[in-house]
Amino acid sequence: MEEMTKHGRIGVAAMKADMDRKTARKYLESGQLPSEQRKDRSYRTRPNPFEEHWSELVSKLTDAPGLQAKTLLEDLIERYPDQYNEGHLRTLQRHVRQWRAQAGPERELSLPQCHRPGEGAQLDFTNATELGVTIAGQLLEHLLCVLVLPYSNWGWATVCLSESLAALRRGLQRALFQLGRVPRYLQTDNSTAATHKIPPGKHEKDARSGRTFNRDYLALVRHFGLEARTTTVGAKEQNGDVEARNGKLKSRLEQALLMRGSRDFASRDEWQAFVDAVNRKQNAARQPRVAEELSQMRELSVSKLPEYSEVTARVSEWGTIRIQNNGYSVPSRLMGHELRVRIYEDHIEGYFAGKQEFSYERLKGRGGRRIDYRHVIWSLVRKPGGFERYKYREEMFPSPTFRQAYDAIHSPHAGIKGDVIYLRILHLAATTVEHDVEVALRTLLDNKKPIESERVKQLVHVPAPTVPELAKPEVDLAGYDSLLAEVGT
Repeated sequence: MEEMTKHGRIGVAAMKADMDRKTARKYLESGQLPSEQRKDRSYRTRPNPFEEHWSELVSKLTDAPGLQAKTLLEDLIERYPDQYNEGHLRTLQRHVRQWRAQAGPERELSLPQCHRPGEGAQLDFTNATELGVTIAGQLLEHLLCVLVLPYSNWGWATVCLSESLAALRRGLQRALFQLGRVPRYLQTDNSTAATHKIPPGKHEKDARSGRTFNRDYLALVRHFGLEARTTTVGAKEQNGDVEARNGKLKSRLEQALLMRGSRDFASRDEWQAFVDAVNRKQNAARQPRVAEELSQMRELSVSKLPEYSEVTARVSEWGTIRIQNNGYSVPSRLMGHELRVRIYEDHIEGYFAGKQEFSYERLKGRGGRRIDYRHVIWSLVRKPGGFERYKYREEMFPSPTFRQAYDAIHSPHAGIKGDVIYLRILHLAATTVEHDVEVALRTLLDNKKPIESERVKQLVHVPAPTVPELAKPEVDLAGYDSLLAEVGT
Protein backbone atom coordinates (compact mmCIF):
# COMPACT_ATOMS: atom_id res chain seq x y z
CA MET A 1 0.00 0.00 0.00
CA GLU A 2 2.92 2.35 0.73
CA GLU A 3 4.48 1.55 -2.66
CA MET A 4 1.14 2.11 -4.44
CA THR A 5 1.02 5.67 -3.09
CA LYS A 6 4.40 6.33 -4.76
CA HIS A 7 3.79 5.13 -8.31
CA GLY A 8 0.40 3.30 -8.51
CA ARG A 9 1.86 0.21 -10.27
CA ILE A 10 0.50 -2.92 -8.58
CA GLY A 11 3.07 -5.27 -10.14
CA VAL A 12 6.04 -3.29 -8.82
CA ALA A 13 4.40 -2.84 -5.40
CA ALA A 14 3.68 -6.58 -5.10
CA MET A 15 7.25 -7.46 -6.06
CA LYS A 16 8.76 -5.09 -3.45
CA ALA A 17 6.37 -6.43 -0.80
CA ASP A 18 7.44 -9.98 -1.72
CA MET A 19 3.94 -11.25 -2.50
CA ASP A 20 1.92 -12.49 -5.48
CA ARG A 21 0.18 -9.89 -7.69
CA LYS A 22 -3.26 -11.50 -7.06
CA THR A 23 -2.71 -11.37 -3.27
CA ALA A 24 -1.73 -7.72 -3.51
CA ARG A 25 -4.86 -6.94 -5.52
CA LYS A 26 -7.02 -8.70 -2.85
CA TYR A 27 -5.61 -6.47 -0.08
CA LEU A 28 -6.00 -3.32 -2.17
CA GLU A 29 -9.60 -4.07 -3.01
CA SER A 30 -10.51 -4.87 0.60
CA GLY A 31 -8.69 -1.82 2.00
CA GLN A 32 -7.71 -3.85 5.10
CA LEU A 33 -4.41 -5.09 6.51
CA PRO A 34 -3.89 -8.88 6.80
CA SER A 35 -4.21 -8.64 10.61
CA GLU A 36 -7.59 -6.93 10.21
CA GLN A 37 -8.91 -9.70 7.95
CA ARG A 38 -8.12 -12.48 10.44
CA LYS A 39 -11.26 -13.92 12.06
CA ASP A 40 -11.61 -15.99 15.22
CA ARG A 41 -12.88 -19.46 14.42
CA SER A 42 -15.79 -20.87 16.38
CA TYR A 43 -15.17 -24.50 15.53
CA ARG A 44 -12.66 -27.12 16.70
CA THR A 45 -10.02 -28.60 14.45
CA ARG A 46 -9.99 -31.82 16.50
CA PRO A 47 -12.25 -33.49 19.13
CA ASN A 48 -11.98 -32.33 22.75
CA PRO A 49 -10.45 -35.31 24.61
CA PHE A 50 -11.84 -34.09 27.97
CA GLU A 51 -15.42 -33.43 26.88
CA GLU A 52 -16.77 -36.56 28.60
CA HIS A 53 -15.30 -35.73 32.02
CA TRP A 54 -14.97 -31.94 31.80
CA SER A 55 -17.91 -31.37 34.20
CA GLU A 56 -16.08 -33.46 36.84
CA LEU A 57 -12.94 -31.42 36.37
CA VAL A 58 -14.84 -28.14 36.65
CA SER A 59 -16.45 -29.36 39.86
CA LYS A 60 -13.03 -30.18 41.35
CA LEU A 61 -11.60 -26.83 40.24
CA THR A 62 -14.57 -24.96 41.72
CA ASP A 63 -14.12 -26.69 45.09
CA ALA A 64 -10.31 -26.36 45.06
CA PRO A 65 -9.13 -23.63 42.65
CA GLY A 66 -5.49 -24.35 43.54
CA LEU A 67 -5.50 -27.74 41.82
CA GLN A 68 -2.97 -28.03 39.01
CA ALA A 69 -3.68 -29.54 35.60
CA LYS A 70 -1.01 -32.18 36.17
CA THR A 71 -2.73 -33.37 39.36
CA LEU A 72 -6.09 -33.57 37.58
CA LEU A 73 -4.57 -35.51 34.69
CA GLU A 74 -2.88 -38.01 37.04
CA ASP A 75 -6.29 -38.64 38.63
CA LEU A 76 -7.88 -39.17 35.20
CA ILE A 77 -5.12 -41.56 34.11
CA GLU A 78 -5.55 -43.55 37.32
CA ARG A 79 -9.31 -43.86 36.79
CA TYR A 80 -9.39 -44.11 32.98
CA PRO A 81 -6.02 -45.53 31.90
CA ASP A 82 -7.30 -46.50 28.43
CA GLN A 83 -8.61 -43.01 27.68
CA TYR A 84 -5.91 -40.60 28.95
CA ASN A 85 -2.10 -40.45 28.97
CA GLU A 86 0.73 -37.99 29.71
CA GLY A 87 0.48 -36.60 26.18
CA HIS A 88 -2.78 -34.84 27.14
CA LEU A 89 -1.08 -32.58 29.71
CA ARG A 90 -0.55 -29.52 27.49
CA THR A 91 -4.12 -29.68 26.24
CA LEU A 92 -5.53 -29.93 29.77
CA GLN A 93 -3.30 -27.08 30.96
CA ARG A 94 -4.70 -24.90 28.18
CA HIS A 95 -8.30 -25.85 29.12
CA VAL A 96 -7.71 -25.15 32.82
CA ARG A 97 -6.04 -21.79 32.07
CA GLN A 98 -8.98 -20.77 29.89
CA TRP A 99 -11.52 -21.86 32.56
CA ARG A 100 -9.70 -19.83 35.23
CA ALA A 101 -9.74 -16.75 33.00
CA GLN A 102 -13.47 -17.11 32.19
CA ALA A 103 -15.04 -18.61 35.32
CA GLY A 104 -12.31 -18.92 37.94
CA PRO A 105 -12.13 -17.07 41.28
CA GLU A 106 -11.00 -13.48 41.59
CA ARG A 107 -7.24 -13.07 41.85
CA GLU A 108 -5.28 -10.77 44.12
CA LEU A 109 -3.74 -7.89 42.20
CA SER A 110 -0.54 -5.99 42.96
CA LEU A 111 -1.51 -2.44 43.80
CA PRO A 112 0.94 0.22 42.57
CA GLN A 113 1.79 2.70 45.30
CA CYS A 114 2.44 6.43 45.23
CA HIS A 115 5.56 7.07 47.33
CA ARG A 116 5.85 10.23 49.38
CA PRO A 117 9.14 12.12 49.57
CA GLY A 118 11.18 11.42 52.68
CA GLU A 119 8.66 8.99 54.13
CA GLY A 120 10.54 5.72 54.18
CA ALA A 121 13.50 3.59 53.15
CA GLN A 122 13.75 -0.05 52.11
CA LEU A 123 16.71 -2.28 53.00
CA ASP A 124 17.66 -5.67 51.60
CA PHE A 125 20.62 -7.99 51.12
CA THR A 126 21.59 -9.32 47.68
CA ASN A 127 24.17 -11.93 46.71
CA ALA A 128 27.15 -10.35 44.93
CA THR A 129 29.45 -13.38 44.69
CA GLU A 130 28.17 -13.86 41.12
CA LEU A 131 30.16 -10.76 40.10
CA GLY A 132 33.33 -12.85 40.44
CA VAL A 133 35.26 -10.22 42.43
CA THR A 134 38.55 -11.44 43.91
CA ILE A 135 40.68 -10.03 46.72
CA ALA A 136 44.37 -10.64 46.07
CA GLY A 137 43.39 -13.50 43.77
CA GLN A 138 40.89 -15.15 46.15
CA LEU A 139 37.16 -15.20 45.27
CA LEU A 140 35.21 -12.94 47.62
CA GLU A 141 31.98 -14.63 48.72
CA HIS A 142 29.90 -11.70 49.85
CA LEU A 143 26.62 -9.82 49.87
CA LEU A 144 25.63 -6.22 49.34
CA CYS A 145 23.45 -4.51 51.95
CA VAL A 146 21.38 -2.11 49.85
CA LEU A 147 19.27 0.79 51.15
CA VAL A 148 16.91 2.66 48.79
CA LEU A 149 14.61 5.67 49.14
CA PRO A 150 11.55 4.62 47.08
CA TYR A 151 10.48 8.13 46.06
CA SER A 152 13.77 9.23 44.46
CA ASN A 153 15.42 5.80 44.07
CA TRP A 154 18.54 7.13 45.81
CA GLY A 155 20.52 4.12 46.98
CA TRP A 156 23.66 3.06 48.80
CA ALA A 157 25.33 -0.36 49.06
CA THR A 158 27.72 -1.84 51.63
CA VAL A 159 29.91 -4.90 51.12
CA CYS A 160 29.00 -7.55 53.74
CA LEU A 161 29.99 -11.14 54.43
CA SER A 162 26.71 -12.33 55.94
CA GLU A 163 23.10 -11.34 56.54
CA SER A 164 23.72 -10.68 60.23
CA LEU A 165 22.69 -7.88 62.55
CA ALA A 166 26.27 -6.57 62.51
CA ALA A 167 26.14 -6.38 58.70
CA LEU A 168 22.72 -4.72 58.80
CA ARG A 169 23.95 -2.17 61.35
CA ARG A 170 26.99 -1.33 59.25
CA GLY A 171 25.00 -1.08 56.02
CA LEU A 172 22.30 1.11 57.59
CA GLN A 173 24.80 3.46 59.24
CA ARG A 174 26.91 3.90 56.11
CA ALA A 175 23.80 4.77 54.09
CA LEU A 176 22.31 7.19 56.63
CA PHE A 177 25.58 9.02 57.25
CA GLN A 178 26.13 9.28 53.50
CA LEU A 179 22.63 10.74 53.19
CA GLY A 180 22.90 12.99 56.26
CA ARG A 181 19.14 12.74 56.87
CA VAL A 182 16.70 10.21 58.32
CA PRO A 183 13.35 9.04 56.84
CA ARG A 184 10.34 8.17 59.00
CA TYR A 185 10.48 4.36 58.73
CA LEU A 186 12.79 1.55 57.64
CA GLN A 187 11.25 -1.45 55.89
CA THR A 188 13.01 -4.81 55.58
CA ASP A 189 11.93 -8.28 54.61
CA ASN A 190 11.63 -10.90 57.35
CA SER A 191 15.37 -11.31 57.72
CA THR A 192 17.10 -13.21 60.49
CA ALA A 193 18.75 -10.04 61.76
CA ALA A 194 15.44 -8.24 62.35
CA THR A 195 12.87 -10.87 63.32
CA HIS A 196 14.70 -13.97 64.61
CA LYS A 197 16.37 -14.93 67.92
CA ILE A 198 13.69 -13.32 70.04
CA PRO A 199 14.05 -13.86 73.83
CA PRO A 200 10.79 -14.33 75.78
CA GLY A 201 9.17 -10.99 76.50
CA LYS A 202 11.80 -9.10 74.49
CA HIS A 203 9.99 -8.39 71.26
CA GLU A 204 7.57 -6.04 69.59
CA LYS A 205 5.13 -6.63 66.74
CA ASP A 206 4.88 -4.73 63.49
CA ALA A 207 1.24 -3.62 63.39
CA ARG A 208 1.20 -3.84 59.58
CA SER A 209 2.62 -7.35 59.04
CA GLY A 210 2.17 -8.94 62.47
CA ARG A 211 5.84 -9.99 62.59
CA THR A 212 7.91 -9.63 65.74
CA PHE A 213 11.23 -7.79 65.98
CA ASN A 214 14.12 -8.79 68.19
CA ARG A 215 15.43 -6.48 70.88
CA ASP A 216 18.81 -5.68 69.26
CA TYR A 217 17.21 -4.67 65.96
CA LEU A 218 14.69 -2.43 67.74
CA ALA A 219 17.53 -0.75 69.65
CA LEU A 220 19.30 -0.06 66.35
CA VAL A 221 16.38 1.56 64.54
CA ARG A 222 15.28 3.54 67.60
CA HIS A 223 18.79 4.97 67.96
CA PHE A 224 18.21 6.68 64.62
CA GLY A 225 14.58 7.51 65.40
CA LEU A 226 13.24 5.14 62.73
CA GLU A 227 9.98 3.20 62.78
CA ALA A 228 10.59 -0.52 62.10
CA ARG A 229 8.50 -2.24 59.43
CA THR A 230 8.65 -5.58 57.65
CA THR A 231 7.03 -6.94 54.54
CA THR A 232 4.28 -9.53 54.79
CA VAL A 233 5.63 -13.08 54.61
CA GLY A 234 5.72 -14.18 50.97
CA ALA A 235 5.03 -10.67 49.64
CA LYS A 236 8.38 -9.67 48.14
CA GLU A 237 6.69 -7.06 45.97
CA GLN A 238 6.24 -4.89 49.08
CA ASN A 239 10.01 -4.30 48.94
CA GLY A 240 9.90 -3.98 45.18
CA ASP A 241 11.94 -0.77 44.94
CA VAL A 242 15.00 -2.20 46.66
CA GLU A 243 14.57 -5.53 44.85
CA ALA A 244 14.65 -3.67 41.52
CA ARG A 245 17.64 -1.60 42.68
CA ASN A 246 19.55 -4.81 43.50
CA GLY A 247 19.37 -6.04 39.92
CA LYS A 248 20.18 -2.68 38.36
CA LEU A 249 23.10 -2.10 40.74
CA LYS A 250 24.67 -5.48 39.98
CA SER A 251 24.22 -4.84 36.26
CA ARG A 252 26.00 -1.48 36.59
CA LEU A 253 28.77 -3.05 38.67
CA GLU A 254 29.21 -5.76 36.03
CA GLN A 255 29.58 -3.12 33.32
CA ALA A 256 31.99 -1.07 35.44
CA LEU A 257 34.11 -4.16 36.10
CA LEU A 258 34.22 -4.92 32.37
CA MET A 259 35.38 -1.37 31.70
CA ARG A 260 38.00 -1.67 34.45
CA GLY A 261 39.39 -4.77 32.78
CA SER A 262 40.01 -6.63 36.03
CA ARG A 263 37.93 -8.04 38.86
CA ASP A 264 40.82 -8.31 41.30
CA PHE A 265 41.22 -5.80 44.14
CA ALA A 266 43.97 -5.37 46.70
CA SER A 267 41.53 -5.32 49.63
CA ARG A 268 37.86 -5.27 50.56
CA ASP A 269 38.15 -1.54 51.25
CA GLU A 270 39.27 -0.98 47.65
CA TRP A 271 36.28 -2.98 46.35
CA GLN A 272 33.97 -0.99 48.67
CA ALA A 273 35.35 2.28 47.26
CA PHE A 274 34.65 0.98 43.74
CA VAL A 275 31.03 0.15 44.72
CA ASP A 276 30.64 3.61 46.30
CA ALA A 277 31.83 5.29 43.08
CA VAL A 278 29.27 3.36 41.02
CA ASN A 279 26.51 4.32 43.50
CA ARG A 280 27.43 8.01 43.38
CA LYS A 281 27.28 7.97 39.60
CA GLN A 282 23.91 6.19 39.69
CA ASN A 283 22.53 8.69 42.23
CA ALA A 284 23.74 11.76 40.32
CA ALA A 285 20.87 11.56 37.82
CA ARG A 286 18.30 11.69 40.63
CA GLN A 287 19.37 14.90 42.34
CA PRO A 288 16.12 16.90 41.86
CA ARG A 289 13.95 14.23 43.52
CA VAL A 290 16.66 13.52 46.13
CA ALA A 291 16.66 17.22 47.08
CA GLU A 292 12.89 17.04 47.47
CA GLU A 293 13.25 14.02 49.77
CA LEU A 294 15.99 15.61 51.85
CA SER A 295 13.82 18.64 52.50
CA GLN A 296 11.17 16.39 54.08
CA MET A 297 13.54 14.39 56.31
CA ARG A 298 14.87 14.95 59.79
CA GLU A 299 18.51 15.88 60.14
CA LEU A 300 20.77 13.06 61.30
CA SER A 301 21.78 14.23 64.76
CA VAL A 302 23.01 11.06 66.49
CA SER A 303 26.46 9.51 66.60
CA LYS A 304 27.46 6.26 64.98
CA LEU A 305 26.93 3.08 66.96
CA PRO A 306 29.89 0.73 67.45
CA GLU A 307 30.02 -1.76 64.60
CA TYR A 308 30.18 -4.68 67.00
CA SER A 309 28.20 -6.41 69.70
CA GLU A 310 29.88 -7.43 72.94
CA VAL A 311 29.55 -10.66 74.91
CA THR A 312 31.42 -12.31 77.76
CA ALA A 313 32.96 -15.76 77.44
CA ARG A 314 34.75 -17.95 79.98
CA VAL A 315 37.85 -19.81 78.80
CA SER A 316 37.37 -23.56 79.23
CA GLU A 317 39.93 -26.04 80.56
CA TRP A 318 40.63 -26.87 76.89
CA GLY A 319 41.79 -23.28 76.33
CA THR A 320 38.79 -22.47 74.11
CA ILE A 321 35.80 -20.13 74.10
CA ARG A 322 32.49 -20.50 72.26
CA ILE A 323 31.16 -17.50 70.36
CA GLN A 324 27.83 -17.85 68.51
CA ASN A 325 28.09 -21.66 68.33
CA ASN A 326 31.69 -21.69 67.05
CA GLY A 327 34.86 -22.52 68.97
CA TYR A 328 38.07 -20.48 69.14
CA SER A 329 41.30 -21.20 71.00
CA VAL A 330 42.96 -18.53 73.15
CA PRO A 331 46.34 -18.32 74.94
CA SER A 332 46.44 -21.00 77.65
CA ARG A 333 47.34 -18.46 80.34
CA LEU A 334 43.75 -17.19 80.11
CA MET A 335 42.21 -20.54 81.11
CA GLY A 336 39.41 -20.05 83.64
CA HIS A 337 39.21 -16.29 83.09
CA GLU A 338 36.26 -14.39 81.68
CA LEU A 339 36.90 -12.38 78.52
CA ARG A 340 35.01 -9.57 76.83
CA VAL A 341 34.61 -10.45 73.16
CA ARG A 342 33.64 -7.91 70.51
CA ILE A 343 31.85 -9.51 67.58
CA TYR A 344 32.28 -7.62 64.32
CA GLU A 345 30.80 -8.72 61.03
CA ASP A 346 34.07 -10.23 59.75
CA HIS A 347 36.19 -10.76 62.86
CA ILE A 348 36.16 -11.04 66.65
CA GLU A 349 38.39 -9.38 69.24
CA GLY A 350 39.06 -10.63 72.77
CA TYR A 351 39.91 -8.40 75.75
CA PHE A 352 41.09 -9.20 79.26
CA ALA A 353 41.56 -6.49 81.90
CA GLY A 354 41.11 -3.86 79.18
CA LYS A 355 43.91 -5.23 76.99
CA GLN A 356 43.29 -6.82 73.60
CA GLU A 357 44.55 -10.41 73.63
CA PHE A 358 43.57 -11.67 70.17
CA SER A 359 41.79 -10.87 66.93
CA TYR A 360 40.50 -13.68 64.70
CA GLU A 361 38.57 -13.93 61.47
CA ARG A 362 34.97 -14.67 62.38
CA LEU A 363 33.71 -18.15 61.50
CA LYS A 364 30.48 -18.51 59.54
CA GLY A 365 27.66 -20.92 60.30
CA ARG A 366 27.56 -23.23 63.32
CA GLY A 367 29.84 -25.90 64.72
CA GLY A 368 33.05 -24.47 63.26
CA ARG A 369 36.33 -24.08 65.13
CA ARG A 370 39.56 -22.15 64.85
CA ILE A 371 42.32 -23.72 66.92
CA ASP A 372 45.79 -22.14 66.87
CA TYR A 373 48.48 -24.74 67.58
CA ARG A 374 50.56 -22.03 69.29
CA HIS A 375 48.00 -21.89 72.11
CA VAL A 376 48.18 -25.60 73.00
CA ILE A 377 51.63 -26.78 71.90
CA TRP A 378 53.20 -26.30 75.34
CA SER A 379 50.64 -28.65 76.93
CA LEU A 380 51.04 -31.21 74.12
CA VAL A 381 54.82 -31.26 74.53
CA ARG A 382 54.36 -31.94 78.26
CA LYS A 383 51.70 -34.62 77.61
CA PRO A 384 52.51 -36.17 74.21
CA GLY A 385 50.44 -39.26 75.01
CA GLY A 386 47.28 -37.21 74.53
CA PHE A 387 48.11 -36.29 70.93
CA GLU A 388 46.94 -39.53 69.29
CA ARG A 389 43.29 -38.98 70.22
CA TYR A 390 43.35 -35.22 70.71
CA LYS A 391 40.02 -33.69 69.69
CA TYR A 392 41.70 -30.90 67.73
CA ARG A 393 44.46 -33.10 66.30
CA GLU A 394 43.88 -32.11 62.66
CA GLU A 395 44.37 -28.43 63.56
CA MET A 396 47.92 -29.30 64.66
CA PHE A 397 49.03 -29.54 61.01
CA PRO A 398 49.46 -25.92 59.84
CA SER A 399 50.03 -26.98 56.20
CA PRO A 400 50.18 -30.13 54.04
CA THR A 401 53.98 -30.12 54.47
CA PHE A 402 53.63 -30.58 58.24
CA ARG A 403 51.18 -33.45 57.65
CA GLN A 404 53.60 -35.14 55.22
CA ALA A 405 56.42 -34.68 57.71
CA TYR A 406 54.31 -36.30 60.44
CA ASP A 407 53.64 -39.33 58.25
CA ALA A 408 57.34 -39.56 57.31
CA ILE A 409 58.34 -39.44 60.99
CA HIS A 410 55.95 -42.28 61.85
CA SER A 411 57.43 -44.61 59.23
CA PRO A 412 60.50 -45.41 61.39
CA HIS A 413 59.08 -44.11 64.70
CA ALA A 414 55.59 -45.47 65.32
CA GLY A 415 53.46 -44.50 68.31
CA ILE A 416 54.30 -41.96 70.99
CA LYS A 417 57.97 -41.69 69.98
CA GLY A 418 56.98 -40.31 66.58
CA ASP A 419 54.47 -37.96 68.23
CA VAL A 420 57.19 -36.59 70.51
CA ILE A 421 59.47 -35.82 67.54
CA TYR A 422 56.69 -34.09 65.62
CA LEU A 423 55.50 -32.07 68.63
CA ARG A 424 59.04 -30.79 69.22
CA ILE A 425 59.17 -29.64 65.60
CA LEU A 426 55.76 -27.98 65.99
CA HIS A 427 57.01 -26.29 69.17
CA LEU A 428 59.96 -24.96 67.17
CA ALA A 429 57.54 -23.52 64.62
CA ALA A 430 55.54 -21.85 67.40
CA THR A 431 58.61 -20.25 69.02
CA THR A 432 60.45 -19.21 65.83
CA VAL A 433 59.07 -18.66 62.32
CA GLU A 434 56.62 -21.24 60.93
CA HIS A 435 57.68 -20.60 57.34
CA ASP A 436 61.35 -21.34 58.11
CA VAL A 437 60.41 -24.64 59.75
CA GLU A 438 58.20 -25.54 56.79
CA VAL A 439 61.05 -24.84 54.36
CA ALA A 440 63.35 -27.08 56.42
CA LEU A 441 60.78 -29.91 56.44
CA ARG A 442 60.24 -29.60 52.68
CA THR A 443 64.02 -29.78 52.12
CA LEU A 444 64.29 -33.00 54.14
CA LEU A 445 61.25 -34.52 52.44
CA ASP A 446 62.49 -33.70 48.93
CA ASN A 447 65.93 -35.14 49.68
CA LYS A 448 64.36 -38.24 51.31
CA LYS A 449 66.32 -37.72 54.51
CA PRO A 450 65.05 -38.77 57.97
CA ILE A 451 63.22 -36.05 59.85
CA GLU A 452 64.48 -35.43 63.37
CA SER A 453 63.79 -32.43 65.56
CA GLU A 454 67.50 -31.60 65.99
CA ARG A 455 68.12 -31.79 62.23
CA VAL A 456 65.21 -29.40 61.61
CA LYS A 457 66.53 -27.07 64.30
CA GLN A 458 69.94 -26.97 62.63
CA LEU A 459 68.37 -26.10 59.27
CA VAL A 460 66.28 -23.35 60.78
CA HIS A 461 69.33 -21.95 62.64
CA VAL A 462 67.86 -19.12 64.64
CA PRO A 463 70.76 -16.76 65.43
CA ALA A 464 70.99 -15.47 68.96
CA PRO A 465 70.15 -11.80 69.22
CA THR A 466 73.13 -9.52 69.64
CA VAL A 467 73.19 -6.27 71.57
CA PRO A 468 74.84 -3.52 69.55
CA GLU A 469 77.68 -1.62 71.21
CA LEU A 470 76.93 2.06 71.48
CA ALA A 471 79.66 4.62 71.92
CA LYS A 472 79.35 6.73 75.03
CA PRO A 473 78.52 10.27 73.91
CA GLU A 474 80.59 13.21 75.09
CA VAL A 475 78.50 15.91 76.71
CA ASP A 476 79.62 19.49 76.06
CA LEU A 477 77.93 22.02 78.34
CA ALA A 478 79.67 25.06 76.90
CA GLY A 479 76.65 25.85 74.76
CA TYR A 480 74.43 26.06 77.82
CA ASP A 481 76.93 28.41 79.58
CA SER A 482 76.89 30.82 76.64
CA LEU A 483 73.07 30.67 76.51
CA LEU A 484 72.80 31.51 80.22
CA ALA A 485 75.26 34.37 79.80
CA GLU A 486 73.13 35.89 77.03
CA VAL A 487 69.98 35.59 79.15
CA GLY A 488 71.72 37.33 82.08
CA THR A 489 72.69 40.29 79.96
